[in-house]
Parts: sequence; structure tokens; C-alpha cells
Amino acid sequence: MRILKLIFKNALRHKLRSGLTILGIAIAVFAFGLLRTVVSMWYVGIEASAANRLITRQAVSFIFTLPYSYKEQIAKLPGVEEVTFMNWFGGVYRDKSQFFARMGVDPETVFDVYPEFVLAADQLDAFKRERNSCVVGADIARQYGFKLGDVIQLEGDIYPGTWQFVVRGIYTPRNKTTDATQMFIHWQMIDERMRADMPTRAGEVGWYIIKIKDPARSAVISDQVDALFKNSRAETKTETERAFTQGFISGASSIIEAMNFISFIIIGIIMLVLGNTMIMSARERTREYAVFKTLGFSAGHLVGLILGESLFISALGGALGIAITYPMVEGFSQAIPKGFFPIFIVEPGTVMLAGVAALIVGIAASIFPIQRALRMKIVDGLRFIG
Repeated sequence: MRILKLIFKNALRHKLRSGLTILGIAIAVFAFGLLRTVVSMWYVGIEASAANRLITRQAVSFIFTLPYSYKEQIAKLPGVEEVTFMNWFGGVYRDKSQFFARMGVDPETVFDVYPEFVLAADQLDAFKRERNSCVVGADIARQYGFKLGDVIQLEGDIYPGTWQFVVRGIYTPRNKTTDATQMFIHWQMIDERMRADMPTRAGEVGWYIIKIKDPARSAVISDQVDALFKNSRAETKTETERAFTQGFISGASSIIEAMNFISFIIIGIIMLVLGNTMIMSARERTREYAVFKTLGFSAGHLVGLILGESLFISALGGALGIAITYPMVEGFSQAIPKGFFPIFIVEPGTVMLAGVAALIVGIAASIFPIQRALRMKIVDGLRFIG
């Protein structure tokens, strides 16, 4: 108990220096937690991918469309349970900063292929009946205050003109990794206007989503789908949903990897901050350590005093940093458009990693002061003036 009392008093002997060190550690831990959250949330779509879904896109690039006529041909393949499609609609709601995914879909099949989008039966029926209706995710409805019966007006960019859609459904996510930030509209309504205004763009969809019976046959079925349209005007590339998602976000992989690297650089910054404090403290207490040795304090006692002080400061800073990470991440999630990150939460693994990092830094920062104290001769310590 006396050793613990000494550790506590030593750690807070210079209150301003210790306070600033704890604050610096807390800010670094928060920055680490925020960056790790961004990295982990960016890849959450990969983890949420279903093993029994394949994605068929245009072989040249994802940005090119596919003929609507492919749907029936794909559906006839053995092992295919259901086929739906999506088409990026785009558009502007209020202004360009209000970003969330707006998709043209097949209302008859989309919720069968995506059972994780939970929609009440009556709302689904209403969505199927009305061409100018839409379904929005619960997060989007919460953010903008959408209710059933509200009218959402979009200004078209990919598809020019003013578009109005009536909210007939609000889907909820089946689990925390499910994207609840999308808006689904009738592809048929888009296609009808294109046939009247821009016939060359009619009858085209973005990509197909194929629900298969046996995930073990995903490679075989993928090859069969691509073989159907080989040497056609729009050849296809079919892959698992996980592989498709990985490819979709690969364009930003360098940025994400840089953020991942910076998050670990922050750990080094924490160590430098705490290490500087511990070295200054150990230097100031050189004569005290010499007196302790004279009084019969063992090497273990000295190690405990120095290590305990370092761990005490790092633990306080780490705990404070973790505590402020939660509200700051929540504030960050409110500030960014929902569409950029379907979910944005601090994962338990991030908290654990931040806490362990703070403790490791506490141990590492004490190594040099401990070595100096143990190697010091009593007479040299008593002569020290500093």
C-alpha cells in the first residue's frame, strides 16, 4: 500500500506537467480510435457480404450498363434461385452535400434477394403498386425526418429532370452491419421516361444480383453467367458479392492504408510524450532513488515505483481518450452524410486495441528510466545536482 501511495504522489507531484501529459495521451488515443473506426467502418460492407449472392457487372467497367434482357437468361441457369438488379440513379436532394445512395430497382425481387432489408408486408405491397413510390432506409428517414406519405423531390443529373417520389416504405436493418442509408425507386419509372426522352438509354440496368442455392457452386455459376454473354456487345464479369465489394472500394485503398499506418504512428507519438515525462521525472528523482537504495529498497521496489508511475499516467490518459472517443465519433457520424458510411460506430476491438496500446506505451516509456535508476551507484546519486 505504501508503494501505491508513493506511485500516486509521484505521478501527481508536478500537476501541470502530468496533466498536460495525460491530456496529450488522451488526444492521441482519441485520434487513434477515430482513425481506426474510419478504417474498420470502410470495410464493414465486405464483412456484411452474403455468401449466396453473386454480382454481374459489365466486363469493361462497373460504370457501363447491361441490357435488361439479360435478367431472364440468367434466371434460367441451374442453381440460380432469384435474380434482381440495381441501377445507380444519382440525383440531388436539396444540395450536393446531402449524399445517400439512390437506386433504381425491381420491386418484385429486390427484397427477396436482400432479406436483410426488413420491410413490412403492407409497405412492400404499396411500393410494388405505385410506380412513383420509394422505400428509404431507417437511418435516412431518421436523419431527414421522412415519414410514410412524404414526397421526396430529386433533381436529376444522370437522368435529367425533376423527379418526385412518395415514401411508401421504410426498411430497417436486420443487423448492425446492414446498410440502412439507401433509397429504392422503381427502375420501370426511370426506363419509361428514358424511352420517351432518351431512347438510346432505355432498357439498361447497372448490375445484376444473383441469389444462388449453393454458395459452394459460386465459381461454377459465375463462369456459366459470363459464358452466356461472351462475345456479345456487353460482356459480363460475375463474382461473389464479397469480391465485388472489395473491388468497388479498392480505388480508395491507398488512402485507407495511409490512415491505418498513421493510426499506428500515433502510438509512437504517445510513447514519445510519456517517455519525455518519465525521463524528466527520473532525472529529478535521482537523489531520491539513491536514498531509497541506501534505506534498503530493492531493485524490485524501484522498478515498481517507476513502472507504476508510467502505467498510472498512461492508464489515466488512455481511459480519458477512450471516454471522449465515443461522443466524438458520434458527433463525427452526425456531421458526415449518411451515405459515406452506412454505419459508424466504435467497435469493441478498437477500444481494446487503444487500451492495450496505452498500457504498452506505459511499459515502454519506463524502460530507460528504470535502467538508469538500477545502474546508478548510490554515491553518484547522492552527489547528483539537477
